[in-house]
Amino acid sequence: MKQPVKVRIMLPMSIRCNSCGNHICRGTKFSSRKEEVVGETYLGNQRFRFYFTCTNCSAVLAIKTQPQHPDCEVESGATRVVENGQRKREAEEMGDVMKSRTYDLNREIDSLPPLDDMNSMK
Repeated sequence: MKQPVKVRIMLPMSIRCNSCGNHICRGTKFSSRKEEVVGETYLGNQRFRFYFTCTNCSAVLAIKTQPQHPDCEVESGATRVVENGQRKREAEEMGDVMKSRTYDLNREIDSLPPLDDMNSMK
């Protein structure tokens, strides 16, 4: 087995430490130990495990890469914070509101008499 290598990584998802409950945001940079996961490959691509510490309590956290998906899985010490689809739903609803307002405005404009008719009325 190869020796672990020290690397600098950026957290690919938001997690919560199981020890202290600290929320660590996606994109936080860590110095970590990287090691190969023995016996786990996907189409010839090796899986890697990264060990790093919580920014609050110094508990050891571990994540493992998933070559079949552009993602990682939390292996120990933390749980993944699943961002609910609330923001996405709100954006979709806002888009629907804007579409309906645009439709109403277009319908209102179409119902107005043309400018030529208005000029002839004067």
